[in-house]
Amino acid sequence: MAKEKKVEQITDMEVDFAQWYTDICRKAELVEYSSVKGFTILRPYGYAIWENMQKIMDGMFKETGHENVAMPVLIPESLLKKEGELVKGFAPEVAWVTHGGNEKLEERLAFRPTSETMFSDFWANTLQTYRELPMLYNQWCSVIRWEKTTRPFLRSREFWWQEGHTIHETAEEAQNETMQQLRCYADFFENVLAIPVVPGRKTDKEKFAGAEATYTVECMMKDRKALQGATSHYFGDKFSRAYGITFTGRDNKLQHPYQTSWGSTTRMIGAVIMTHGDNNGLVLPPKIAPIQIIVLPIAQHKPGVLEGAAALEERLKKAGFRVKTDKSDNSMGWKCAQYEMKGVPLRVECGPRDLENGQCILVRRTDGEKITVKLEDVEAEAAKQLALVQQQMYDKAKKNLEENIYPAYSLEEAKQLQKEHGGFIKTMWCGDEACEIKMKEEAGMSSRCMPLTQEHLGDVCPICGKPAKTMIYWGVAY
Repeated sequence: MAKEKKVEQITDMEVDFAQWYTDICRKAELVEYSSVKGFTILRPYGYAIWENMQKIMDGMFKETGHENVAMPVLIPESLLKKEGELVKGFAPEVAWVTHGGNEKLEERLAFRPTSETMFSDFWANTLQTYRELPMLYNQWCSVIRWEKTTRPFLRSREFWWQEGHTIHETAEEAQNETMQQLRCYADFFENVLAIPVVPGRKTDKEKFAGAEATYTVECMMKDRKALQGATSHYFGDKFSRAYGITFTGRDNKLQHPYQTSWGSTTRMIGAVIMTHGDNNGLVLPPKIAPIQIIVLPIAQHKPGVLEGAAALEERLKKAGFRVKTDKSDNSMGWKCAQYEMKGVPLRVECGPRDLENGQCILVRRTDGEKITVKLEDVEAEAAKQLALVQQQMYDKAKKNLEENIYPAYSLEEAKQLQKEHGGFIKTMWCGDEACEIKMKEEAGMSSRCMPLTQEHLGDVCPICGKPAKTMIYWGVAY
């Protein structure tokens, strides 16, 4: 008798959260390590999740007038150096091309770590008049940053992302664009990924190299560590001056445009894993799940079962769901465990007795609850259950966030709260970088953001005792 195939087990998150995460990435067949250190292979199931994210986000961007473009992957060193802060910020992570074939290049070429330089060079050569503004562009591509330590999705030497780049006639228009895209990211995280976020502004120490202001959506993972979800940057006219971008204004004089950029990456898949996953594997929000419904025929060797399962699959597909039927000869136990591992939101079970009674069983991934449904109602009930799964996931993640935000009124209290509970620690802050550094050195927490929704927790900075300027969130971050 052939040995039954086993679903690979994963480490319990309570035992080793980092290993649990890596186990899911590999055993749910999202990624595999490549022969180049720090580079990962995005496997079909992982790429399908990214494609669904991409499709939804791309639609959101196009609704606000953005167009997709493609910029070269290589950047001349002289071009990269034109804006000093940018090159200084990315210099330790840049990978260089020094040879073309057998010949040494006259000038080194950088693999793009980000594309502000290429967009700026393009606009310097093409923008003529205010009538062409705004220019609202986005590109889907990969970038390379030579990270010292890597982890699938969270930090790798090559990763996939979208990067939006826009230029505007006025500073106000550019600032509005920056905030609009921040709201777009917050909407995507909360309503698509079922991940609640804290939107806010980064400190000067943590902002993007070359930006006047960086805004972020900050997330909390199940282990109560922070993860930066996506960022939106306002550049003012700094890049346009550095790269000589001008246009003829309404007064017939040359002016410099105002610029933004904003980006999100496959790190969002890591956020989904660490926000929603459990000890059985992935738990995927229905809106991005490659398979929303898995149909499992029970006792499929009996007459009519496979035909009944096929009919169910066809009806559900016609209703617009992403559906698969597993007709393999693996056991029912293996199939259930396998699709739990893969995070499929809804399972449909149909056996001879179910079909005879004109019904099937729906099982939610989030809580395992079984619902008996009449066959004629399966489309409507499937839609209802998937919406419920999406809401359950958001509510659970929201509870985790809200229950793990703690106010602190002294550095010692902040240290103790982080040590005991983890999560976000919120305090007042004077705005001095020295206090930010002291919090990192003594409490192990970096600043996450100054939330857009502010609270008054006192009048003084708990780190130095000087007058406070803003409320800020701190946390241990990935």
